[in-house]
Amino acid sequence: MKKDSKIYIAGHRGLVGSAIIKNLESKGYTNLIYRTHKELDLTNQEEVKRFFEQEKLEYVILAAAKVGGIVANNTYRAEFIYENLQIQNNVIHQSYLNGVKKLLFLGSTCIYPKNCPQPMKEEYLLTSELEYTNEPYAIAKIAGIKMCESYNLQYGTNFISVMPTNLYGINDNFDLETSHVLPALLRKIHEAKENNTPKVEIWGSGKPRREFLYSEDMADACVFLLENRDFNETYSSEDKEIRNTHINIGTGVDISIKELALTIKKIVGYEGELYFNTTKPDGTMVKLTDPSKLHGLGWRHKIELEKGIERVYQWYIS
Repeated sequence: MKKDSKIYIAGHRGLVGSAIIKNLESKGYTNLIYRTHKELDLTNQEEVKRFFEQEKLEYVILAAAKVGGIVANNTYRAEFIYENLQIQNNVIHQSYLNGVKKLLFLGSTCIYPKNCPQPMKEEYLLTSELEYTNEPYAIAKIAGIKMCESYNLQYGTNFISVMPTNLYGINDNFDLETSHVLPALLRKIHEAKENNTPKVEIWGSGKPRREFLYSEDMADACVFLLENRDFNETYSSEDKEIRNTHINIGTGVDISIKELALTIKKIVGYEGELYFNTTKPDGTMVKLTDPSKLHGLGWRHKIELEKGIERVYQWYIS
């Protein structure tokens, strides 16, 4: 990529998109294109077609998606599959039609089977059934991976799919109904401290283990792959069948929800008690990525969890 290459970031206001823009700007990229949802509805085929034909984009980062936690995924099942499929189909197809040099498609590690061996390797995709609560979202993201793979194989495009682990960072979603576990805990514990609440309820036993990646690390991995790697490096030249070309982006390190809550409690300076409500669901007990493929391509994470949470908390309270 050249410093004046025309780069479109879909989903520029989100956790990942905003971090990618910050990373690109820090590296001197000057021709970054983005649109708000009001300016461009990515679920609308005609609007996306017009946008691509007018803009003549060179690189596309597809970080736009309908996302949420367990409650949102299970409640808005139709919206999660419909909107994500529409966005992907429109953006990936128009990238092909309009000669985009490289596209980066972002998914999630929820694409892996519910009872996936741990840590999760790329080759475990589609080996057994998915977790029920986020099945519509996962199926949409798997379709995106297969779409990128299929266009590359049939049309010679250069579309790369990346599957990040649980992300957190600046510009995160702190809405208690739709947010993920880390920002939700941060907000609950902060508000308990502010209101002198003696006890904070946390759903589940606290035993499930999760992996977390700071959004700025995620952005750095994405830009690294855009600058340095191509689709043909995501699989072995000896493979008879080309599949599982997506790349896990993670740390390969996990922590229990209880340990996470205690870490946040310490950072926030909350003196009260944490109460684990075991009548509430735990979800999958272990969910850890194997980032060996990414390490082999030349990238590793830099920001450890405690340091990352401290940064997010400082941003949140300011």
